[in-house]
Amino acid sequence: MSTPEQAYYLKTMGIDVWVPRARAITESVSITDTQIETPQADISTPAPAQQTPNIDWPALEQQVQACTQCALHETRTNVVFGVGNKQADIMFIGEAPGADEDQQGEPFVGKAGQLLNAMLQSVGLKREQVYIANILKCRPPNNRDPKPEEAASCTPYLIQQIQLLQPKLIVALGRIAAQRLLQTDASLSKLRGQLHKLPQTSTPMLVTYHPAYLLRSPQEKRKAWQDLLFMQASVRGQHS
Repeated sequence: MSTPEQAYYLKTMGIDVWVPRARAITESVSITDTQIETPQADISTPAPAQQTPNIDWPALEQQVQACTQCALHETRTNVVFGVGNKQADIMFIGEAPGADEDQQGEPFVGKAGQLLNAMLQSVGLKREQVYIANILKCRPPNNRDPKPEEAASCTPYLIQQIQLLQPKLIVALGRIAAQRLLQTDASLSKLRGQLHKLPQTSTPMLVTYHPAYLLRSPQEKRKAWQDLLFMQASVRGQHS
């Protein structure tokens, strides 16, 4: 059964009926427990910048703060490096910072961030228990989609974050983040419900909706909750 706190966040997620967790996880895993390698597509992107070996968290953050590899540094207010538990089992990765994130220098702090917090709470997690980052560390003007060269410049920083964190599972938030991380042009609907592997690190990864999309399409919140149950089952399976 859900706790009162979880029931509140389930309501925030637009989920009125609590399904017993054991049954919900079983139902989710029965559909999605096959680990599938994602077919790679030919996506034209520039070669990424050189990664620095044996770097630590403070040195990496200093590098990112000083980065001028693409034109986004000219319009940023703050670099949005990442936030959370640096020993977390689960890492959430979005596409790029928005206006609120650019102002505060922290990912997912606007309305989408509030919904992400609710999503975590709906499965008994707190924001402080996971690590949250974006592919891009600077906001694209007017929240436009990242350009290929911008993503290519920032991806090595993200890979270094993943290598430092060593998460048991990555959760890609939204289609653009998922496609760039998995180097595929498959639709989000085809990428959901499967365990993939991040090509650069072989880290297990699953895909769900971006919270900003869920704000626009609340009817998909239940599917996102099912993804989170799958997330929990996947991490627990690694502990068993």
